[in-house]
Amino acid sequence: MKRLIAISGFLAFAVLIGAAYPLLVKGPELGGAEWQYPWYLLALLLVPWLFWRGTFGEDARRPRLLLGTVQGFARGPVGIRVWLRDLPGVLRVVGFALLVLAMARPLNAVVPTSSEEEGIDLVLVLDLSGSMRAVIENFPEDLARLAPDREPGVRATRLDAAKATIRDFVSRRKTDRIGVVVFGKAAYVLSPPTLDYQLLDTLVSRLRLDLIDPSRTAIGDALGVAMARLRRSQAASKAVILLTDGDNNAGEVAPEYAAHLATVVGARVYTIQIGSGDKAEVHDGFDLFGQPRYSTRYFPVNAELLESISKTTGGESYVATDATALQASLHDVLDRLEKTKFEAHVATFEDLYRYLLLPGVLLIALDAVVRALVLRRFP
Repeated sequence: MKRLIAISGFLAFAVLIGAAYPLLVKGPELGGAEWQYPWYLLALLLVPWLFWRGTFGEDARRPRLLLGTVQGFARGPVGIRVWLRDLPGVLRVVGFALLVLAMARPLNAVVPTSSEEEGIDLVLVLDLSGSMRAVIENFPEDLARLAPDREPGVRATRLDAAKATIRDFVSRRKTDRIGVVVFGKAAYVLSPPTLDYQLLDTLVSRLRLDLIDPSRTAIGDALGVAMARLRRSQAASKAVILLTDGDNNAGEVAPEYAAHLATVVGARVYTIQIGSGDKAEVHDGFDLFGQPRYSTRYFPVNAELLESISKTTGGESYVATDATALQASLHDVLDRLEKTKFEAHVATFEDLYRYLLLPGVLLIALDAVVRALVLRRFP
């Protein structure tokens, strides 16, 4: 009975030491925390067994000496170390529980802060058809760092320039909600309009021509998908920036009808023709000496269609014959758009694991100190 009371006192002492710091500093936040790795909490099922093993279970592992009588020991003095023999086990199990909670990574969702921002809702529509393999010239240095790695001697393609330009464009924005649609034979939403520029940068950097069917160019479908993403927008300025180097030859939506949908939604379409529509060089592999080999191909583009789309929707049409002109075209589009005010909500997350990790480590260390200095035994 006396031992049970002592163990209960040790447990209350260890819990008080372990919980005092996190509760005093982050008590309310810990109460409403979200656990990032909740499956680690299953390790708490080991706590009862560890508690028994560190207290009553220790008795079964201690060496014994058979004696005829223990009357002399029963009348002898009992030292403080006898009463403290269960303290290390209690400290260890409470420290273990705190470390398990720390590994589960509690997160405090800070209350979102609202602020009035000015921005534009726009969707970038990128052509991923096979013609984007064509070589592009005049790649500026500030875009080269954003372009994907290439083998030595291999020249940049239109897709390389488009990806680098979009990444540069996104990095310069602060309050514009930007979405991305990609298309080849069909159109797909890469991302709806968002302020998460880091996500957009990652998604765009991973684009490749083989992600979708590049055999044809569905301009009408791509514009239709973009309008679907903007139809619920409340922004005064809504825009679609179409980057393509081909002609519409696939899909179910006619580009002219997609332009009509843009007028219904209230979005302007800015078309950027990549390349002049003449012959272009395409990388066709390497020769016997390991040098890149190129062939000349003709990629027709429907400049009249692009101009008609932009004119119908109140936008502008650009022709970017090289990477520098492509970059300038995108920034010119932003200069032409007025901005609208909207309410932005920004939420942050605070990691609370360190408030549990520190007392857990201290209790484990205290367990080792008590065993080494107070309850040290000699064989």
